[in-house]
Amino acid sequence: MRKNMGNTDRIIRTLIAVIAAYLYFSGTIPGTLGILLVVVAAVFLLTSLVSFCPLYTLIGLNTCPAKKA
Repeated sequence: MRKNMGNTDRIIRTLIAVIAAYLYFSGTIPGTLGILLVVVAAVFLLTSLVSFCPLYTLIGLNTCPAKKA
């Protein structure tokens, strides 16, 4: 897996994940929608930690400033 996410993208995804988790665990968004939100937040957090997004690979997007080989 090659990195395809830049730092800005990683920070934005992490912030979205934290906000989504807060909304669920504070009870603001309960039920099925809340669980779905937590799952999306977990995916965002995981992809930001490994700097790789499989969806970016499928659509040919790369926000990583590293040189392409």
